[in-house]
Amino acid sequence: MHETIYKALHKLLFKHIDNSGLVLFRVVFGFLIALEGFGAIATGWVNKTLVAPKFTFNFIGFDFLQPLPGYGMYFYFAAMGVFGIGVMLGYKYRLSIFCFALMWTCVYLMQKTSYNNHYYLMMLLCWLMVFLPANKWFSIDATQNPQGASRAMPRWVMLVLILQVWIVYTYACIAKIYPDWLDGTVTGLFMSGKKDYWLIGSFLQQQWVHYCIAYVGIFFDALIVPLLLWKRTRFVAFCISVLFHLFNAVVFQIGIFPFMSIAFALFFFSSKTLQQRFLPNKEHYSLAQVIVPSYKKMLVTGFSIYFIIQIALPLRHWFIEDAVLWTEEGHRLSWRMMLRSKKGFTAIYTVDKQTQKRSKYNLDRLLTKKQQRALGTKPDIIWQLAQRIKGLEAAKGNDVGVYANTKISINGGDYYRFINDSIDLASQEWHHLKHHDWILPSPIKNHTPPKKK
Repeated sequence: MHETIYKALHKLLFKHIDNSGLVLFRVVFGFLIALEGFGAIATGWVNKTLVAPKFTFNFIGFDFLQPLPGYGMYFYFAAMGVFGIGVMLGYKYRLSIFCFALMWTCVYLMQKTSYNNHYYLMMLLCWLMVFLPANKWFSIDATQNPQGASRAMPRWVMLVLILQVWIVYTYACIAKIYPDWLDGTVTGLFMSGKKDYWLIGSFLQQQWVHYCIAYVGIFFDALIVPLLLWKRTRFVAFCISVLFHLFNAVVFQIGIFPFMSIAFALFFFSSKTLQQRFLPNKEHYSLAQVIVPSYKKMLVTGFSIYFIIQIALPLRHWFIEDAVLWTEEGHRLSWRMMLRSKKGFTAIYTVDKQTQKRSKYNLDRLLTKKQQRALGTKPDIIWQLAQRIKGLEAAKGNDVGVYANTKISINGGDYYRFINDSIDLASQEWHHLKHHDWILPSPIKNHTPPKKK
């Protein structure tokens, strides 16, 4: 019995299949990450996010990651663009993708002011691609080293990427199932900012459009991977995927993410079809050999741990007190994508512990406007700011407490006080997996934000 199971698992994971999908994905992925590197400079993202601020709000625990001084970050992103081209061309592929993965991870962890789920997904995919044999064909590496070229890859390569994508879509679907999404409130708020769009602005203000966007989003996230896996629905699902992601690209302007998502379809289509259409000079691999590598235990163990973490991380907010929609605790790294509209404002006060003098802190001299907007609704950023102000004042010889007066509104509802303004935030510790008592109790009942009266 055990032997039969092992044989089935070996066939599932280690059967060699044609690698056309992986090769083509490497080319597209390399082009997109190169575009991300150079585009971040061209669009001013590097300047606004990393150069203009006096400091960045890094992920807590990664304080040592701060932007390079002067023009350093421009050279940094230009180097990432070059490594992206290396990935696309398959030139020194392992080095190129490893360097890009490391550099992008540092960028991701050094700032939270510009947070998008696709930044996180790109980081994960880069590290996965480090371990995948994506340069075995249609690459400079394969041309320079014909002995290392191959038309095949083990099937686990394809399964790993499909499972990663499935996890993303599944959690994105589940997170949308709450009242303000289901009744079109959230999508309506999103579209209200698009009324000036040429040609489609007025169309996007229609209530029926808001409902369509809301429910198409849920069903797309829930069904797109199964529909792509089933041969009979694959082409239709691909067409829907293209339309869905192009709509997102035009309306939400979220960078390379829609095009990266479209490229995932390469792992679902027949490798023979891909080879015939895009790699006509490549002979299709059809031997279907099962080759079990000597490092199979390490491979299976490593990916098992990785996917257990990927499945567990988005669930952590259920084990933290209060609603994540209010507290934001457990929100990041959980595929809670474009779920809510939050507005807030924060005033910071310092109290001199010797004189008890209370003063409003001038945030304009410390934060950019973009950072101030992020500050209003993110408790971890408010806490980090309190620590920094405490340190700045200590350098001047002042011993102060730091207090925050914060109010937030969720999905167009009333403003409610968010932070206990009687607690010195500079004296508090941060806990990654625990609720912070200085966040006031949520007015949200059953995950439903209160409406304006």
